[in-house]
Amino acid sequence: MSIAEVLFTAARFRPLSTALALAAAGVPVFPCHPDGKRPLTPSGFHDASHDHDIVRAWWATWPTANLGMPTGPASGVDVVDVDISVSGTGFAALETARSAGLIDGEALRVRTPSGGLHLYFPADPDRPQRCWQSASAHVDFRGDGGYVVVPPSSLPIGGARTAYRVCALNSTTPHPIDAAALRQLIDPRAQVPSRPTGHGIAEPSRLAAWLSHLQEGERNHGLFWAACRLAEAGRPIKDIEDSLTAAAISVGLDEREIAITIRSASRRVGAQAPPPAARWREPEPPSGRANEAPCLR
Repeated sequence: MSIAEVLFTAARFRPLSTALALAAAGVPVFPCHPDGKRPLTPSGFHDASHDHDIVRAWWATWPTANLGMPTGPASGVDVVDVDISVSGTGFAALETARSAGLIDGEALRVRTPSGGLHLYFPADPDRPQRCWQSASAHVDFRGDGGYVVVPPSSLPIGGARTAYRVCALNSTTPHPIDAAALRQLIDPRAQVPSRPTGHGIAEPSRLAAWLSHLQEGERNHGLFWAACRLAEAGRPIKDIEDSLTAAAISVGLDEREIAITIRSASRRVGAQAPPPAARWREPEPPSGRANEAPCLR
């Protein structure tokens, strides 16, 4: 079954059943707090798995957990999140994008408990797209390094539990969205500082200065990228935390989130470490993928 088919039938089941159905389709999942969107596993969405034994063990530990799914290459799905809050709504921006022909290839639409929308698009495996957030337009993009909470998860709204639910399926063949074009249309002023490159890329003060200028939607992904560079340079977790924590706090990340992201970066680099005889060289950012990094929720 496809993700769209699994989620379309999710309203009849509990999160565990949908989690196992997604896992059977090769889609990694993870448990989230039953009253929110925060992952319950130590490394958050980085722990996502499609192993049935792991998934069953998670829901045996947290039987009322909501269901999270990573976006981007991990699941093959990108999501446009149209938000509704006391500060405004993203539906005006959605209509602008629809009129411009940028929102016409989604596979399905999910109504969120707040009344917003999640629009699911197939991710292009040859062109991963990083996450971003537009606070002014009330629209977020969940791509490479992000995640969403999926049906039949629910949240407490106004004294009652309200579920995520599929509200529309596309009858035509879906196609990937151009996230950069969408962002330029609805938030043309958004700018992200370029990543450090070249000699001294792993210099702590340089990375901290770059991190301190990141905006909402780029911060956690930027912290992960900077922590990876320091881990690749052979610095222990304590040194990485000392180098980057203050800058990460200054842009709004909390200390728990910072610690989780740095540990995750260190583990990833350690798992990819070359044999002892190999010589470390300072890496250049991947061509054509500047400013990528993981984002949350």
